[in-house]
Amino acid sequence: MNWKTKVTELFNIDYPIIQGGLAYLAYADLAAAVSNAGGLGQITAMSLSTPDELREEIKRVRTMTDKPFGVNFAIGQHGRSFEHMVEVAIEEKVSAISVTGGNPKGVLDMVQGHPIKKLVLTAARRQAEKAEQLGADAVMVVGQEGGGHLGRGDIGTFVLTPQVVDSVSIPVIASGGIADGRGMLAALALGAEGVEMGTRFIATKECVHAHQSYKQALLDADENATVVIKRSLGTPARALKNSWTDQILGLEDSHGDYDSLKAYISGQANKRYIYDGDDEAGFGWAGQSAARVNNIPTVKELITSMVDEAELITGRWSE
Repeated sequence: MNWKTKVTELFNIDYPIIQGGLAYLAYADLAAAVSNAGGLGQITAMSLSTPDELREEIKRVRTMTDKPFGVNFAIGQHGRSFEHMVEVAIEEKVSAISVTGGNPKGVLDMVQGHPIKKLVLTAARRQAEKAEQLGADAVMVVGQEGGGHLGRGDIGTFVLTPQVVDSVSIPVIASGGIADGRGMLAALALGAEGVEMGTRFIATKECVHAHQSYKQALLDADENATVVIKRSLGTPARALKNSWTDQILGLEDSHGDYDSLKAYISGQANKRYIYDGDDEAGFGWAGQSAARVNNIPTVKELITSMVDEAELITGRWSE
C-alpha cells in the first residue's frame, strides 16, 4: 500500500500518524519513538515550567532521533503566556508546531515567515475554516470520541471529518476514536490525509511518565469507560470514569461553579492519577478509543501493527 499522503509529504514522515500533545506525558522518549517509527512525535510545551526546560527537551529528542518532530502548544488551558515558549521552538528550528485549546492566532502569527509547519486542532467546521484563514498548513479535527478537551458540540469524528474535508483546502487530520489500522483506514476513506492519536500512545512502553495503573485502566476499559466532565464550565473534556470524576459530575449537577470545581479539575489532580496512580484523588484523560486498547506495545510495534492491519484490509478488498 502506498502510504504517501499530503500529510506525509507536509511533515516528511513515512506514515500519516501524528502523536497528540498529551499534557504532562508527551516528552522526549515518546516523541522520539513515534518519529523513529515513521510518524510525527510531539513534545508538550505548556506542561514544562520554563523556556529553558523546553529547549532542553527539544535537545533531548534530537539525541534520540534525526527525524522530524513537533512541539505542541496547549494554550488557554494553563492560564499562562506562551510567547517565550514559542520563541524557543522558533530558535531551535523545530519541524512543526501544533496549537490546541485556544485561539491559535497568536502562535501562528509568531511562526509566520519561519520554515515551521503549522498545525491546529479544531473541533468544528468553522474553527477549521478560521485556522486555514490564519495560515495553518493543516488542521486536526477531533470528534466527541476524543480524550481530553473537546468541542462544545456533540459531533462525532465520522461526521465531522468529511464536513471539514469539504470545507477547507488544506490537509485534514482525523482525531478521536482512532486506535488501530481499521480506524486509520476509515479516516482516510472519509477524506482525511492522516490521523492523530493520543489515548493509544499512552498505552505504549515509551510513554514512560504514565503510571502503570493508568495504562492498566486503559487495558481494562470498554466503550462505557469514559465520561465527559466540565460541560457546565463550557470546556467539556473526556476522562476515564472513576470515583473522582463521579465527584466532579456531582458538583456539576448541583450547579457548582469554577471555584468549587477547580481543585477537582486541576493539573495537580490530573498528575496525581497519571503519575502516582492515585485513583481516589485524581483523574486521567482518555477517549472512547480506550475500548480498542488491548496491549502495551512499543511505539514501533503499534505503528507497524496499524500499517499491517490496514494493508490486510485493502488486500482483502482487491481479492
